Formats: sequence, C-alpha cells, structure tokens
Amino acid sequence: MFPSRHALVAVAAALLPLSARAQDLPDLKASGKLRVLAVTVSEGPQFMSPAGAPDPGFDAEILAGFARLHGLTVERVSVPSWDALAASLLKGQGDLVAGGYTNTAARRETLDFTVEVFPTRDVVVTRRPKPAVTTLEQLRTLRVSTIKGTSMADALAAVGVKQVDESIPPGGVPSALREGRATAAVDGLESALVAARHDPALQIGMFVGSSESLAYAVRKSSPRLLAALNEYLANLRHSPTWNRLVVKYFGASAPDILRRARE
Repeated sequence: MFPSRHALVAVAAALLPLSARAQDLPDLKASGKLRVLAVTVSEGPQFMSPAGAPDPGFDAEILAGFARLHGLTVERVSVPSWDALAASLLKGQGDLVAGGYTNTAARRETLDFTVEVFPTRDVVVTRRPKPAVTTLEQLRTLRVSTIKGTSMADALAAVGVKQVDESIPPGGVPSALREGRATAAVDGLESALVAARHDPALQIGMFVGSSESLAYAVRKSSPRLLAALNEYLANLRHSPTWNRLVVKYFGASAPDILRRARE
C-alpha cells in the first residue's frame, strides 16, 4: 500500500531544513533564535549598526529586548541591498526584516508589517555651495540621486521627477554629496538629521511625498510573531525607553522634528 499524497507532503516538509520552512513564534522559541535580516549601512542612522560599532543600533536594542522577553537570541543576517530584503525573507533566510525598512503599499502585497517603529519622511538634501531645494518646480529640473531598491525612487516618480539616479549605495548620500557625485539627493529624514549633525554644510530642503512609517516586516505565515511584536512595540512607544533611544541615536532635537514631519 502506497502512502497518501498528504503523507508524502508531510514527510517532504519534515526533511526540509528549518530555515526553508515557514516559521512562526512557537517555531522560533523551539530554535532559540530570531534571525533579523538587514542592510548594513556604514553612514547615517544606525538602526542595525555594523560590527565593531560602539552602539548596537536603534532597532537592535529594541529587538534585543523583545528577544529576551521570549527567550530568544538575535542572529543578524546581512543582506547586500534593500531590494533583496523581501526576497530573502520569503525564501526563509530570516524571520523578520529590520534596519529602517519602510512600510509601503507595494511591500504589503507580499509581507505583513508591524505597527510603526519610527516615523519617516523623504527629504531633498544638498550641500553648500549648491542651493537648498525648496520647491517642486526646482526639484523637477534636477538630476536627483537616491538609493536603489528604496521607496524614495517611487516617491520621486510620483511627483514627476524624470531624472533619477539610483546608483548610491545604502548610507552613501552624504559621501556622494561631499565628493560631488550627486548635486541633490533624496534621503530619509532620519538619515538627513544624522548626516547634518556631522556635516554642517548639508542642507535639508523640501519634503517629498507624505509621511510614512519604518516598521518590521514578517511573512504573512507568521501571525503569532506579528502579534507579539505589535504588543511589544505598543508598550515600548508609551514608555520612556522609546524617547531615550530616539535621543541617543538621532539627537536631542529629534523628537520635536519628527513630530513636525507628520504635519
């Protein structure tokens, strides 16, 4: 007597490595690991800091607290580019995406997102002696640089900017402006704030698009992980810890500036 098709499928699934199977919170607790996919950024805000950095990063500290609560150890999985993050998650190479990842409608088609971890908005950045960009008409005349695979290129296209250069590597906007490889660039407000603290010649100009949210992404097959993350984040946002982390990584003026970006 031959085994049924369902039995064969079950056996095949059991033979797959754990990383290749969809995992939810109980599976993670069984493995003892929470694998976090992120792009390593050398410049700008440190959500997931590079190895050897003095501080682990904004998201790294939040996720370390979540992991401790659930008896897990965070395992960092580096991904080379922003546009590879979703595919890496869907292939089972990690359990969630973090590191300044924007919650967009396009990404929500294949992934689930937590509640907001950090507010964001795209801004145009230039460097003196180039003028600050303050109007849409001015922006449309320029060749504007941004980072490949991010939502920023979509935001530029939505407002009619036709000359877009997506060659800047993650975290590379400040150096591209300093070295003259870009004359104007769009970056996340959180990145621009940190960069301007280190380089006073950088100028933050107009906002592009509406305010958005940075959040953690999980597979749609991980509802219990999503619910646990949302509960943890909701409690965190109403505690002094969130403001402490914002000031630590983005400066004393950051809470007020982030509120204005919501206007």
